Amino acid sequence: MFSSEIIATFNELETSLYDYICKNSEKVIYMRIRDLADVTHVSTSTILRFCRKLKCEGFTEFKVKLKLYLDESEERNIKSTQYSLSEFVERTLKGNLDEAIKQAATMIVKSDNLIFIGSGSSGILAEYGARYFSSLGKFSMYVKDPYIPIHANYLHNSTTIALSVNGENGFTIAHLNQLKEKGSKIISITNNKHSTIAKISDINISYYVTEEWYKNSNITTQIPVVYILEETAREVNKLSE
Repeated sequence: MFSSEIIATFNELETSLYDYICKNSEKVIYMRIRDLADVTHVSTSTILRFCRKLKCEGFTEFKVKLKLYLDESEERNIKSTQYSLSEFVERTLKGNLDEAIKQAATMIVKSDNLIFIGSGSSGILAEYGARYFSSLGKFSMYVKDPYIPIHANYLHNSTTIALSVNGENGFTIAHLNQLKEKGSKIISITNNKHSTIAKISDINISYYVTEEWYKNSNITTQIPVVYILEETAREVNKLSE
């Protein structure tokens, strides 16, 4: 509601008014203009000028906008990890997940090279996946740089595992297209099978949990991804014996 450009236009009195409103927003939405003027030691004309800078015709309109802003910014209750785990068990583990993992493991066993890609939290788990597979005997690498040179003679018998919650990450899609052009087979682990990344994959493993956001951050649980990675790596180890 208060952009940096608007804040920069405030004079000293308006800045003190802004500071009070930020600290007492829940009170201000129920105050009269005279009440606010008294507690902030400014005139009602200062308050009206302040409101006009926020593109409000008067104090009443300002309070309405402030109330809407507070409602939109209200923090959602974060679900417990037990809820997320139960959701994963109910929606995914009771389906054909085991079969998808076996198909992916069979493809990986036949590959000479295994590459992991992902961005954000998916990138962190991609790096974890590369280490976990390597620990169980299938040497793997995590590619973080989307501009790294890719040469076909190293990818003629390779498999790429792509991780993405929504399956629409531009970085990952661009990287997958480049790898597919060089002949790499693609396994994707996404939250649903209808995403772009899932559709361009040879094998997709979906886990179906409710996507969750906190402010502007995607905090969707990654428990299913860890489970899928570890189960697939163990299946690869079993098939390699």
